[in-house]
Amino acid sequence: MKKMKKIGFIGTGVMGTGIINNLLKAGYPVTVFNRTKAHAKTVLENGATWAKTPSAVAQNNDIILSMVGYPQDVEAIYYGEEGIFAGISAGKIVVDMTTSTPTLAEKIATTAAAKKCYALDAPVSGGDIGAKNGTLTIMVGGQQETYQQLLPLFDVIGQSNHLFGNAGKGQHAKMANQIMIAGTMTGMTEMLVYAKEVGLALPAIIKTVGAGSAANWSLSNYAPRILAQDYTPGFFAKHFLKDLRIALEEADKHQLNLPATKAAAELYRQLVDDQKQGNAGTQALVKLWWQES
Repeated sequence: MKKMKKIGFIGTGVMGTGIINNLLKAGYPVTVFNRTKAHAKTVLENGATWAKTPSAVAQNNDIILSMVGYPQDVEAIYYGEEGIFAGISAGKIVVDMTTSTPTLAEKIATTAAAKKCYALDAPVSGGDIGAKNGTLTIMVGGQQETYQQLLPLFDVIGQSNHLFGNAGKGQHAKMANQIMIAGTMTGMTEMLVYAKEVGLALPAIIKTVGAGSAANWSLSNYAPRILAQDYTPGFFAKHFLKDLRIALEEADKHQLNLPATKAAAELYRQLVDDQKQGNAGTQALVKLWWQES
């Protein structure tokens, strides 16, 4: 029997926890690091091993996955004094699954190559449900040969994956994904606001709209949470705002005007900055109109 590759994973948030648990269930030995060890409690109880630094994770594992919050966090865990590149050795693979900037993905790939290592940028879509159920969509940038090596691992954590091109292209694909989600989230929210205002039964309108051409993932997964006043994060509002800002910055570089995405970003800015709801889920956008009863 072929020996399982040793996996390192940095970032044990909502998404990372689901991914790590699925890797453990599949039999992979997984070593984890998180800035706050208490947040790794679940995966440690499920069999993961703790490492004190990202450098230690890189030193002792074959494939190093990362999923943290912001591009500056990615920069810190890869390039910090005790970062991944301080502990890595030739032949290893790094895979950043954070939604980050294409420019940083290209920089990581260049550094990895200089160290005779390999790098993929592989952000995902599917939220907490997809991470938990192993049904994520994985958008990949990097070399074909490295991508092929990672397919068995991607099959454990996702139901769909695609290589879009060289380093950074996975991040560009995720920007396209987030632009689409911006429209479904604002549409779902305004649909509920309108339906409530004119006196429609909200469970019935969700079921009806979801059975027709307006059906979408946001409606199916987040509208029921809103009715239950469940604003726990499947995906943090503050992270979605970060994603939309990256998408708009990339659009500007290509002289593209995306007015609907700009409008969505402004709404999420109000939610995160003005309403201080950054740690709520993206479905909390409805709070710009509704207060919890």
